[in-house]
Amino acid sequence: MSLADKVLAVNDDLPIRTGSPVHSGKVRSVYWLTEADSRRLIAERGYDVASDAPLAIMVISDRISAFDCIWQGEGGMRGVPGKGAALNAISNHWFRLFRENGLADSHILDIPHPLVWIVQKAKPVMIEAICRQYITGSMWRAYDKGEREFCGIELADGLQKDQKLPELLITPSTKGILKGIPGVPEADDVNITRDDICNNFAAFNFSKPEDIDGYEKLLKEGFNLISNALAELDQVFIDTKFEFGYVTDASGQEKLIYMDEVGTPDSSRIWDGPAYRDGKVLENSKEGFRQLLLNHFPDPDILLNKERMDERQALARDNALPADVLNAVSDTYVGIAEKITGETLRISDNPKAEIIAILKDEYGLVD
Repeated sequence: MSLADKVLAVNDDLPIRTGSPVHSGKVRSVYWLTEADSRRLIAERGYDVASDAPLAIMVISDRISAFDCIWQGEGGMRGVPGKGAALNAISNHWFRLFRENGLADSHILDIPHPLVWIVQKAKPVMIEAICRQYITGSMWRAYDKGEREFCGIELADGLQKDQKLPELLITPSTKGILKGIPGVPEADDVNITRDDICNNFAAFNFSKPEDIDGYEKLLKEGFNLISNALAELDQVFIDTKFEFGYVTDASGQEKLIYMDEVGTPDSSRIWDGPAYRDGKVLENSKEGFRQLLLNHFPDPDILLNKERMDERQALARDNALPADVLNAVSDTYVGIAEKITGETLRISDNPKAEIIAILKDEYGLVD
């Protein structure tokens, strides 16, 4: 069996019984269950959610996106072997530690398969919450050009590229296009300040103003927990993205939870400790793939310039990357997953068939 056969590239065509159309994102597809199946699973499995909570099956793929495009490899390899299993395993690990350390729950109720989560519907907070412990990437590029204010936070002069910041910075941006918020452009992924959030808390889907303090507390506690755990593995946690939402538990209590994924190579920068102390940056995250793409194509401006999106999409569509490129990305993702979890990552030979069998036999969700 070739590596291409082990890659789950298309994840929105599984025969799962659903109550509405499948939602397919860059990496994950979401199958919203029928009301009857949601109620049945909550009763059968004893999930700590309201009896009428909508549930979904979330299936992760091995697709890899960068610069807002999906990339493919030679030989029909339409993703990165082991990437989906690695992302889920890492998120599962951190979410479990958050819960065990009294931080907050996540949207995940059950893990039937390494590529599958059963999740509860949450009311999302419309913020991409970015935490930064080092100055690098887009923040460094802006700082190097003279910018000193980031999301209402003033940085001092004299910082060096890739150095540790004096304190953990929270630099939030909008999740989706939000309308009617004074001073906030109606566009996705726009930087915002804490004052923007406090003055318009309901527009960002916060239930009450004091939940802003709660979300910042969970941000910092979550970041510090991951950072400390990675430091024990001689890895440096540089920056990451968190997402939050509200759910109601079985007792009717509304609570703020972690959503999406946490501390993964897709949502974070993780650097190798020994290399960093030696003055070098060795990425254990998707940033390495982005740099590889910038070096691979003769005109990197296509990847960086949002006004050249048509050319960028053509580049991704018409250029199959060398197999060794995707295999190197696979080594990065699988390697950091095994380091974090302390376990060997199981990569399925036929993920689609396995998922269908489990959801049919054990959960009764396939006719």
